[in-house]
Amino acid sequence: MRKNLLIYGLLLAVLMVVLEVTKYRFLVLENRIEIYIGIIAIVFVVMGAYMGRKLTTPKEVIIEKLVAVPTTPSAPFILNETVLDKLGISKREHEVLQLMAEGMSNQEIADKTFVSVNTVKTHVSNVLLKLDAKRRTQAVIKARELSLIP
Repeated sequence: MRKNLLIYGLLLAVLMVVLEVTKYRFLVLENRIEIYIGIIAIVFVVMGAYMGRKLTTPKEVIIEKLVAVPTTPSAPFILNETVLDKLGISKREHEVLQLMAEGMSNQEIADKTFVSVNTVKTHVSNVLLKLDAKRRTQAVIKARELSLIP
Protein backbone atom coordinates (compact mmCIF):
# COMPACT_ATOMS: atom_id res chain seq x y z
CA MET A 1 0.00 0.00 0.00
CA ARG A 2 2.77 2.36 0.92
CA LYS A 3 4.68 1.49 -2.23
CA ASN A 4 1.67 2.26 -4.43
CA LEU A 5 1.13 5.59 -2.67
CA LEU A 6 4.78 6.54 -3.19
CA ILE A 7 4.64 5.64 -6.90
CA TYR A 8 1.45 7.65 -7.44
CA GLY A 9 2.98 10.60 -5.57
CA LEU A 10 6.11 10.54 -7.71
CA LEU A 11 4.02 10.17 -10.88
CA LEU A 12 1.93 13.21 -9.91
CA ALA A 13 5.06 15.24 -9.16
CA VAL A 14 6.55 14.38 -12.58
CA LEU A 15 3.26 15.27 -14.23
CA MET A 16 3.18 18.65 -12.43
CA VAL A 17 6.74 19.41 -13.59
CA VAL A 18 5.82 18.53 -17.20
CA LEU A 19 2.76 20.80 -17.04
CA GLU A 20 4.81 23.70 -15.63
CA VAL A 21 7.49 23.30 -18.33
CA THR A 22 4.78 23.25 -21.00
CA LYS A 23 3.17 26.33 -19.49
CA TYR A 24 6.57 28.08 -19.33
CA ARG A 25 7.36 27.13 -22.90
CA PHE A 26 4.02 28.39 -24.15
CA LEU A 27 4.15 31.62 -22.14
CA VAL A 28 7.79 32.62 -22.43
CA LEU A 29 9.21 30.99 -25.50
CA GLU A 30 6.29 31.56 -27.83
CA ASN A 31 5.46 35.08 -26.55
CA ARG A 32 8.96 36.39 -25.90
CA ILE A 33 8.68 39.30 -28.35
CA GLU A 34 5.54 40.56 -26.63
CA ILE A 35 7.20 40.21 -23.22
CA TYR A 36 10.27 42.17 -24.37
CA ILE A 37 8.07 44.89 -25.87
CA GLY A 38 6.09 45.08 -22.62
CA ILE A 39 9.25 45.40 -20.51
CA ILE A 40 10.61 48.14 -22.80
CA ALA A 41 7.27 49.96 -22.67
CA ILE A 42 7.25 49.89 -18.86
CA VAL A 43 10.83 51.22 -18.75
CA PHE A 44 9.96 54.09 -21.11
CA VAL A 45 6.79 54.98 -19.18
CA VAL A 46 8.73 55.15 -15.90
CA MET A 47 11.56 57.17 -17.47
CA GLY A 48 9.08 59.52 -19.17
CA ALA A 49 7.20 60.16 -15.93
CA TYR A 50 10.43 60.80 -14.04
CA MET A 51 11.93 63.11 -16.67
CA GLY A 52 8.65 64.93 -17.22
CA ARG A 53 8.29 65.63 -13.52
CA LYS A 54 11.92 66.69 -13.21
CA LEU A 55 11.85 69.00 -16.24
CA THR A 56 8.48 70.63 -15.61
CA THR A 57 8.90 71.56 -11.95
CA PRO A 58 10.07 75.16 -11.80
CA LYS A 59 13.31 75.90 -10.02
CA GLU A 60 13.03 78.33 -7.14
CA VAL A 61 14.94 81.52 -7.85
CA ILE A 62 15.42 84.04 -5.06
CA ILE A 63 16.05 87.60 -6.14
CA GLU A 64 17.03 90.18 -3.57
CA LYS A 65 16.61 93.82 -4.37
CA LEU A 66 18.09 96.65 -2.42
CA VAL A 67 15.55 99.44 -2.44
CA ALA A 68 16.57 102.85 -1.27
CA VAL A 69 13.94 104.50 0.89
CA PRO A 70 13.74 108.16 -0.02
CA THR A 71 14.21 110.53 2.88
CA THR A 72 13.67 114.23 2.90
CA PRO A 73 16.89 115.91 4.00
CA SER A 74 15.17 119.18 4.97
CA ALA A 75 12.84 117.63 7.57
CA PRO A 76 14.47 116.77 10.91
CA PHE A 77 14.16 113.20 12.15
CA ILE A 78 11.58 112.65 14.89
CA LEU A 79 11.77 109.37 16.78
CA ASN A 80 8.42 107.57 16.98
CA GLU A 81 8.57 106.52 20.63
CA THR A 82 5.04 105.09 20.69
CA VAL A 83 5.98 102.48 18.08
CA LEU A 84 9.24 101.86 19.95
CA ASP A 85 7.29 101.16 23.16
CA LYS A 86 4.63 99.14 21.34
CA LEU A 87 7.25 96.83 19.83
CA GLY A 88 9.05 96.54 23.17
CA ILE A 89 12.45 97.58 21.85
CA SER A 90 14.81 98.56 24.68
CA LYS A 91 17.23 101.50 24.57
CA ARG A 92 20.20 99.17 24.03
CA GLU A 93 18.41 97.32 21.23
CA HIS A 94 17.55 100.67 19.65
CA GLU A 95 21.21 101.68 19.85
CA VAL A 96 22.25 98.38 18.23
CA LEU A 97 19.61 98.96 15.53
CA GLN A 98 21.06 102.41 14.78
CA LEU A 99 24.56 100.95 14.52
CA MET A 100 23.24 98.20 12.26
CA ALA A 101 21.76 100.89 10.02
CA GLU A 102 25.23 102.44 9.74
CA GLY A 103 26.46 99.11 8.36
CA MET A 104 28.54 97.98 11.31
CA SER A 105 29.35 94.33 11.95
CA ASN A 106 28.68 92.57 15.24
CA GLN A 107 32.31 93.01 16.31
CA GLU A 108 32.27 96.73 15.49
CA ILE A 109 29.02 97.21 17.41
CA ALA A 110 30.48 95.32 20.37
CA ASP A 111 33.59 97.52 20.37
CA LYS A 112 31.53 100.70 20.15
CA THR A 113 29.02 99.77 22.88
CA PHE A 114 31.56 98.05 25.19
CA VAL A 115 29.68 94.74 25.33
CA SER A 116 30.59 91.24 24.14
CA VAL A 117 29.88 89.97 20.63
CA ASN A 118 27.45 87.40 22.04
CA THR A 119 25.45 90.18 23.70
CA VAL A 120 25.33 92.04 20.40
CA LYS A 121 24.12 88.88 18.65
CA THR A 122 21.39 88.54 21.26
CA HIS A 123 20.31 92.16 20.76
CA VAL A 124 20.35 91.75 16.96
CA SER A 125 18.20 88.60 17.12
CA ASN A 126 15.77 90.36 19.52
CA VAL A 127 15.49 93.29 17.11
CA LEU A 128 14.91 90.95 14.16
CA LEU A 129 12.23 89.12 16.11
CA LYS A 130 10.47 92.28 17.28
CA LEU A 131 10.52 93.84 13.80
CA ASP A 132 9.49 90.53 12.19
CA ALA A 133 12.48 90.56 9.84
CA LYS A 134 14.67 87.76 8.55
CA ARG A 135 17.75 89.82 7.73
CA ARG A 136 19.46 92.89 9.10
CA THR A 137 18.66 94.86 5.94
CA GLN A 138 14.94 94.09 6.31
CA ALA A 139 15.07 95.22 9.93
CA VAL A 140 16.72 98.51 8.96
CA ILE A 141 14.17 99.15 6.20
CA LYS A 142 11.24 98.44 8.56
CA ALA A 143 12.80 100.59 11.27
CA ARG A 144 13.11 103.48 8.82
CA GLU A 145 9.51 103.02 7.67
CA LEU A 146 8.35 103.11 11.31
CA SER A 147 10.51 106.17 12.03
CA LEU A 148 12.65 104.36 14.59
CA ILE A 149 15.95 105.39 12.98
CA PRO A 150 16.87 108.24 10.64
